[in-house]
Parts: sequence; structure tokens; C-alpha cells
Amino acid sequence: MKVSYNRLFKLLIDKQLKKGELCRKAGISINVFAKMGKGQNITVDVLAKICTVLDCTFDDIMELIPEQSGSGER
Repeated sequence: MKVSYNRLFKLLIDKQLKKGELCRKAGISINVFAKMGKGQNITVDVLAKICTVLDCTFDDIMELIPEQSGSGER
């Protein structure tokens, strides 16, 4: 499965909150956002810190996307 953090990026826009400001409030590194932008995994602890600052749940900031198989089956 792949992870998409597009929901987080949209939520930041909706709340008019900059990435750097969220990092400061959550006490996390800006490098986390670089990993998120690439769809890489981050720790649950980091996700929990983000959710605490934004007053939201994991579902509000991330989405699991099933990887497509190359066999052509549906």
C-alpha cells in the first residue's frame, strides 16, 4: 500500500497554516514534510503530533492507496 498525505496539505491550506508553522507547533522537523511529499512512511508519533495541533484524526491527514498489481486482474 502507498500512503498519500494530500489530505494534510489540503487541510493546511483550508486552515491557512504554513508547513513551517505546523512543524514549530508540533515540534517536528521540516524534513518530515519532505518525506510526506514523497509519499514515504513516517512514524505514528509524528502523525499524532500533527493531529493534536490540527485537532483532527489520521483519516483527516492521510489516505492509504492500494498498489495496483501488474497481472491485469481486477
